[in-house]
Amino acid sequence: MSNLDNLLDNNALWAARVQEQRPGFFENLARQQTPEYLWIGCSDSRVPANQIVGLDPGDIFVHRNVANLVVHTDFNCLSVLQYAVEVLKVKHIIICGHYGCGGVAAALQNMEHGLIDNWLRNIKDLYEQHEMLFRDIKSDEERVNALCTLNVIGQVSNVSHTTIVQNAWNRGQDLSVHGWIYSIKDGLIKDLDSTLTGSEQVPAIYRLSEPE
Repeated sequence: MSNLDNLLDNNALWAARVQEQRPGFFENLARQQTPEYLWIGCSDSRVPANQIVGLDPGDIFVHRNVANLVVHTDFNCLSVLQYAVEVLKVKHIIICGHYGCGGVAAALQNMEHGLIDNWLRNIKDLYEQHEMLFRDIKSDEERVNALCTLNVIGQVSNVSHTTIVQNAWNRGQDLSVHGWIYSIKDGLIKDLDSTLTGSEQVPAIYRLSEPE
């Protein structure tokens, strides 16, 4: 048996169990996807979006990358965002980071990690902007977790600054952007109270003019 055969066996058992418990589930799922949520999270294998919020396949549209970043030149992320907002008409965009994020921890180091260093520059920039907040933090773990929190809030801003979200708000589309952080140690999510629901909450320099 190959190393992957057990995964295929698990899939077959899972599909059979779902079909038995919820007849017609896959037939209905195949017809369309109508999620209300876009999840932008970390690639960390310990933070599976659907499972930690108790949602079924089809209920949440997901984009994941190292350290849950929304970078304005990342066309992968922006393409997912545009599809979610303009085609799927999601109502909620959730940026969910997690404590102890390896990407954030790496950004705090002065070591070379390879190609990813260019990606992590975005987090280093965030640290530099808020460096005063870290001066009294002695513990490395606390420092990482504080930056994880700041990173989520920063990505909430980045999402809200995109033309995709700005145009949706200008159209009157019901759309909210939320910042959450997950603790792997206890499985609980914390709302960071950073929700944005309209252009009036965004600094003026980032606002698009509303169509006349």
